[in-house]
Amino acid sequence: MRSTNEQSVKDVLKEMLETYRLKSRLNETRIRELWAEVMGAVVAGYTTDIKLRRNKLFISITSAPLRQELNYGRDKIARNMNEALGEDLIKEVEVRG
Repeated sequence: MRSTNEQSVKDVLKEMLETYRLKSRLNETRIRELWAEVMGAVVAGYTTDIKLRRNKLFISITSAPLRQELNYGRDKIARNMNEALGEDLIKEVEVRG
């Protein structure tokens, strides 16, 4: 009998992402793509940068009143983004100017 070394493409890609430490960048890209959809066009228009570091989402907003409002809803932002991502990825949100 021949032994086979077969893996699914999904498993191979997952292993590659972990080996080359690309998963955090991929997650950040997914978050950027979903941001306008989850938060709306107005919030997305005032957003200048989005970063994900160690399960903490950093959002840069140019409008001070909007920044203040988003600070009050940080838990909701994390919950809505995690729901859109389909995984519990974001543990904390920090809104910056």
